[in-house]
Amino acid sequence: MPAPEPRAVRRWLSELAQGQRRWIQGAALAGTLSGVAAIVQMVLIGLIAHRGLVQDAPPNALIPLFLGLTVAVIARSACQGLQTQLAARASERVKRSVRRRLHQHWRQAGPRAVGDESAAVLSREWIDHVDALHGYFARFLPQMILATLVPLMILAVVFWLDWLAGIFLVLSAPLIPLFMALVGMGAERLNQQHFETISRLSGQFLDKVRGLTTLQLFGQTEAAARLIEQRSERYRAVTLKTLRVAFLSSAVLEFFASVAIAVIAIYIGFGLLGYIEFGPAPGLTLFSGLTVLLLAPEFFQPLRVLSQHYHDRAAALGAGAELMLRMDELDQRAVTPAQSHSGARSQTPSSDPSPGGSATGEADDAPGIALQGVWFAHPGAEPLFRSLTLSFRRGEAVALTGPSGGGKSTLLQLLAGFVAPSRGQISVLGRAPGSFRFGWLGQRGFLVHGTWADNLRLTTPEASDVAIESALERVGLAELVHGRPDGIHSAVTDDGRGLSGGQARRLSLARLFLADYDLILLDEPTAGLDADSEIIVIDALHKLCDAGKTLVFATHQQALLTLADRILSIDRGEVQDA
Repeated sequence: MPAPEPRAVRRWLSELAQGQRRWIQGAALAGTLSGVAAIVQMVLIGLIAHRGLVQDAPPNALIPLFLGLTVAVIARSACQGLQTQLAARASERVKRSVRRRLHQHWRQAGPRAVGDESAAVLSREWIDHVDALHGYFARFLPQMILATLVPLMILAVVFWLDWLAGIFLVLSAPLIPLFMALVGMGAERLNQQHFETISRLSGQFLDKVRGLTTLQLFGQTEAAARLIEQRSERYRAVTLKTLRVAFLSSAVLEFFASVAIAVIAIYIGFGLLGYIEFGPAPGLTLFSGLTVLLLAPEFFQPLRVLSQHYHDRAAALGAGAELMLRMDELDQRAVTPAQSHSGARSQTPSSDPSPGGSATGEADDAPGIALQGVWFAHPGAEPLFRSLTLSFRRGEAVALTGPSGGGKSTLLQLLAGFVAPSRGQISVLGRAPGSFRFGWLGQRGFLVHGTWADNLRLTTPEASDVAIESALERVGLAELVHGRPDGIHSAVTDDGRGLSGGQARRLSLARLFLADYDLILLDEPTAGLDADSEIIVIDALHKLCDAGKTLVFATHQQALLTLADRILSIDRGEVQDA
């Protein structure tokens, strides 16, 4: 999918800013008040120097001016602090909104579409890409307003003091925005390349780390290391190129500002010495000359700060393009829940984010499972199911068997609401797929870094320790847990370190007992298990069948077929009773 146009990205950033307009404007107002305090500060310094050095005013007469100067300095600092706080509040609210949108797109796309992407890429977008928006909303947007208001106020004061110095400022000011725009066009492209490169590098690095054992077995670790090295070198080159543009542009802008200030300083110096008799030069005093000289850097400061934050804008455009591309891709793969038997549309599918199961809940007292005229095709492939019509009774255990690639997992995903049919209707316990809570056990057990209790409370947060121990006993893990020093509060890593494959699968299976689901879908629940683990899992599933749960499971294992009340053979989308 092509990347969105820069205009579309700018429009998207503007829409995000609309909801936080009052915070951004509040930050700009605080910055403006800080500018007013800076003007007062410079004017008071000029007055103190003029009265103390030229008019020989006594120290007592200067006390009010020093008090005013102190108040101006404090007010300036306070306004700058308030500006930072308000701007940070706007940025945090925007980032929260973007992450909420990303999460919504993940949910709408479903576990299958999200699972197809690298976890490193998704986490990089969730954290770094969203954080890259901070500078745009917290610094660039408020500074855009300040770069207009503060210089205009300073310009008015300078013209009041010396109109010729004001003309010098007016003539030199446009150089900074002009050069800033020229630099910005290249910086936007570089920042987008930067985010694309780091996303790819993150995904490839995580994939190589996860597959390190396999790479070692096949002697491919050196090739993998060379690939990561090449990608890292590419990232280094793009990063340095971005930094080079940033440093070069800052140096040039500082040069222009310094030259302009130097011209004004020369004018004021020669004017005070009497070498310039043109215009207002003969009327220059220490007060007017020193004040103009002090205000000149303050005139350029908002523009210089804006030029620094212009790279925040470029970074936000690059990150925004990647985020919009991701959301557009997820939109294309979004799961639209199939219609129920009554024809009503369901709510957005709500299943557990982990493959281990979804949150607990009860289904309606309604008929079992029904598929009527269902068509489904994977992207870019021929239809797998053509006008599929099936029905299962509530409380029935249905086994799906057949060759690999025949459609068993796809049928389970249709019933779960992870994918949607292109045509036809599906009713699951009287509701649309994914619109109620159900149990799911994929081909790999899902664990999180934490404790045994943390992993079981993923789907049932309110579960007591007693309930957790009971669920573990049902899947034959009670003895193992009791042998650990901390029991159910013993540590478990996300890769199941310290657990066998069968133990990790049974830990995921324990969630189904803890949550007490009406519908349970299992994809190869005994695949890759040893004989002892397989017996324990089958016995656990027997208990679920005896409890009247509706089970639909895909399997190649003959022993598991003895559980089924009905066996369906699926081959290339053709479904028939075995």
